[in-house]
Amino acid sequence: MTRYLAWPVHVSLEQTRAFLAFSDQEWSKWPVGPYLAFSRDDGRMVGGTGLAFETPDRAATGYVLAKDAWGQGFATEALGAMVEIARASGVSRLYALCHVDHRPSAHVLEKCGFTCEGTLRQYAEFPNLSPGKPADVLCYARAL
Repeated sequence: MTRYLAWPVHVSLEQTRAFLAFSDQEWSKWPVGPYLAFSRDDGRMVGGTGLAFETPDRAATGYVLAKDAWGQGFATEALGAMVEIARASGVSRLYALCHVDHRPSAHVLEKCGFTCEGTLRQYAEFPNLSPGKPADVLCYARAL
């Protein structure tokens, strides 16, 4: 599940604590930040999503799900929720980046009304896929 993430898998408690501190900072600086996603059926945590603000009216979004949660609609539901929260928070441009080979994620973005604006060449590193080597990404966005 971590192959197409733009951050390395946590291998220490310190890395997780650093992410939690980062999350707290985002929530104190902006109206929204990272979220955890839970199954309504059994309450288990299935992944995460959120908004990453760049300006008060521009934010990025994304999602990560446990492998056993794939194909159950969680990504579509999480992304739809982020669209609504972004709209309510005053965001006018919401975007997401997707590795060019990650077709299932691109499909979810398209299902949720995002349009592919183009390919950003050698734009982002995917440390769990090709450490130290920037990869091409698709830039999806939607106006709110």
